[in-house]
Amino acid sequence: MKESGRAIPFNEKQAGGACLAVSRRGWLGLASAGTLGLLCSSALARGANWMAEQLRYFQGQDVFTRIVNTAYAEHWNRLPIGQLMGRIAMELKGTPYVGFTLEVSKDEECCVVDLQGLDCVTFFEDTLCMARMIKRGKRTPADLIAEVSLTRYRGGRPGDFTTRLHYTTDWFVDNERKGVVRILTPSLPGAEPFTQKVGIMTQRPENYRQLAAHPDLVPKIKGIEDTINARHLMYLPMDKVAGAEHLLQTGDIVGVATTETGIDIAHTGLCIKDEQGVVHFMDASSAPRSMRVTLEPDISKCLNWSRRLTGVMFARPLEVKTAVLRAPKG
Repeated sequence: MKESGRAIPFNEKQAGGACLAVSRRGWLGLASAGTLGLLCSSALARGANWMAEQLRYFQGQDVFTRIVNTAYAEHWNRLPIGQLMGRIAMELKGTPYVGFTLEVSKDEECCVVDLQGLDCVTFFEDTLCMARMIKRGKRTPADLIAEVSLTRYRGGRPGDFTTRLHYTTDWFVDNERKGVVRILTPSLPGAEPFTQKVGIMTQRPENYRQLAAHPDLVPKIKGIEDTINARHLMYLPMDKVAGAEHLLQTGDIVGVATTETGIDIAHTGLCIKDEQGVVHFMDASSAPRSMRVTLEPDISKCLNWSRRLTGVMFARPLEVKTAVLRAPKG
């Protein structure tokens, strides 16, 4: 199950290619017909250009269609968002673990969505974003990409490599500000101050192909790391998780804290609460015995595979606001 967090060096086994190609004209036609509901009229052309580019990297149309069709047939949109995430997560069970799917270019930041292979971060993020999309009554790949762009990038505004929320605690904080989640940890019994500092990206920029190709981005990342390190966050030590388990719900996002130098969160996943009230940990596992999306045992018993793991942070998904989501400007 061990895996580094999002802010980890890139290896050359990146995923590439695309399984869905939509022309700019075709996407404009969909948007102007109102089927996507993503853009205001003044930003239509720019948004269409951006979305058409991102759709080149959408993979997993069959998985997407199966989940969306099932969701609407069974009226999953009526469920609380956490329960809806649980349904989607179970549909993704068994999906192969594939790392570094976001790193398709050293020069350009792309909002990649790949449902054919997931890592620990893309598993929880794609599950959350698909639930948010269904809650809005949407059903196209472009709708999912628009949701992912909101959660994946600082302030919901994609730009260059530095706008991606590479560190998980930064993802938690930024998405709380956007009203996507509520950081749950401080309200849990036994929570303590989190003192781990980040810095691996600027300590080893040569290990990140985007930073190696564009060293001018390193100072920007350093400023982000400094901001993260100035925050006062809380975490739940491992020996306190069992005492808080009854307060957790299906769909709660899990970040497993570590003492590894320069990294805040070593692994991520979701809480899945069964009918007996047992909270399981669900993740895209990189363990050799698994290498797929897996429903793990009781969360208070399955997160101790390394002495470097110190505790857990939790974030609870919030219900979707009714405002129309707009595609980023291109």
